[in-house]
Amino acid sequence: MKVTVFGIGYVGLVQAAVLAEVGHDVVCVDINAERVENLKKGIIPIYEPGLTPLVQRNYEAGRLQFTTDAAHGVQHGRIQFIAVGTPPDEDGSADLQYVLAVAKTIATYMESPKIIVDKSTVPVGTADKVSACVAAVLAERGVELGFDVVSNPEFLKEGAAVADCQRPDRIVIGTDSPAVEEKMRELYAPFNRNHERMIVMDVRSAELTKYAANCMLATKISFMNEMANLAELLGADIEKVRQGIGSDPRIGYHFIYPGCGYGGSCFPKDVQALVKTAEKVGYVPALLKSVEQVNYRQKDKLFAHVHAYFDGDLAGKRIALWGLSFKPNTDDMRDAPSRVLMEKLWAAGAVVQAFDPEAMNEAQRIYGTRADLSLMGTKEAALRGADALVVCTEWNAFKAPDFDVVKEHLKHPVIIDGRNLYEPDMLEAYGIAYYGIGRGRSVATS
Repeated sequence: MKVTVFGIGYVGLVQAAVLAEVGHDVVCVDINAERVENLKKGIIPIYEPGLTPLVQRNYEAGRLQFTTDAAHGVQHGRIQFIAVGTPPDEDGSADLQYVLAVAKTIATYMESPKIIVDKSTVPVGTADKVSACVAAVLAERGVELGFDVVSNPEFLKEGAAVADCQRPDRIVIGTDSPAVEEKMRELYAPFNRNHERMIVMDVRSAELTKYAANCMLATKISFMNEMANLAELLGADIEKVRQGIGSDPRIGYHFIYPGCGYGGSCFPKDVQALVKTAEKVGYVPALLKSVEQVNYRQKDKLFAHVHAYFDGDLAGKRIALWGLSFKPNTDDMRDAPSRVLMEKLWAAGAVVQAFDPEAMNEAQRIYGTRADLSLMGTKEAALRGADALVVCTEWNAFKAPDFDVVKEHLKHPVIIDGRNLYEPDMLEAYGIAYYGIGRGRSVATS
C-alpha cells in the first residue's frame, strides 16, 4: 500500500520505518530540510534501540523515502498519516496548530480520495476539526473529493518503540466507515496475524482511549510515589510494599515502581491535556489534578535529600549525576527529573558532573556550555572529586557498579538513589550512606 507520513519525529519515523519493513511504500514528509537530508544519509535524529538499521535498510531498499515536498507526499499515499507534534499550549491544553496545518496541506494538494489518519495524540473532537478544515479547503478550491478522517492513536514506549510497533498489543481504529475499516485492516494485516489485535470503535472513543491509557499509567506511578513518601515517614520499605501489592493479579507489577517522578513526551502533557479537556466540558478531574501535583512534588525529592544531607550548604559542592534522560534506552530529556535537580543545584551554587549513556548531546543542546555543568565520558569519571552521587535514571549501566570505586572517589560516601536500584543493607556494609525513595528513612529522619 502507498502510505504518506507527515512528521518525521518520534512517532512518525518509527511508524513509517515499521510499515516499510513489512513491504508498504512509504513517503515521509517534514518541513525540516536538515532533518530530511540527514535521514537520507542515515543520520537518525533520535536514539531508539533498533531504529537506525531499520530506517537505513528500508531507505536503501526504496520502500522508505524522505522529502520536504508536501505535494509529492499528498499525491503518493492513499493513506495519509498525521504524526506531527501536539505540544502543550500556555494553559496546558494540546496545541493543534501543526495537526491542522497538515490537514490544510493535504486538502490543498489532494487530487483523489484520501484516508487521513490522526496518529498524533490529540484531544477528543480533533477528527471533527480536521474534517472541517479539509472540507473548507476543498470548498475553496471548488473541488469535490471524498475523504475520511480516522483516529489511530499510538501506544509506543520510548526505549521499546520499534518492538511495540512491530508487535502491538492492540491496534485502535476510530471510524464509522466499514470501507475505511477494511483499508486499515489491510494496512495493519502484517501485525495482526497471530491473533486479533485490532479494536474498532467510534472516532471520539479512540481519541479518548489514548489519553485514558497514559493517564492511568501516570496515576499508578503517582500513587506509588505517594505511598513511598508515606513509607519514609512510617519507617516502612516501599520496595517490600511493592512486592506485596504487585503479587495481587488485580494490581500487577507494571508501573508501580516508585521514583523521582515521571517525565518524557507523553505523560506530563497528556495528563495536562485531559485535565483541560475535562474542564472545557464543565467537569473537575480531581484525581488527574492530584496525579499531576504528586508528580510535580516528587521531582523535588532528590534535591531535598541533597540539600538536607549538606545542611543547606551547597555552595561549591560538586554533585555526581548518573542519568539525564527521563528513562533508560532513550536520549529524551523532556520533563526529566534530572533537569529539575540540576537547575535547583545550580541555583544553590553547586556544580554538576553528569554522565548518561545516550543523552549527553541532548543535555549539551539544552544547556549549552556552562561552568557549573561538566558532561563526563564515563560514570566513573563523573564520580571523581564529587561530594555525593545522585542516580536519576535506571540505565542498566548503573545497576551493578563497583561500590569500592564509588566510595573511593566520593568526598562524602553518600548515594541518593532516585530509582531504588540498590539495597540499603548492602550499601551500609560498604560504609556508604544510602537514601532511596520510600526505603524506610529519609535524610531528614535518619
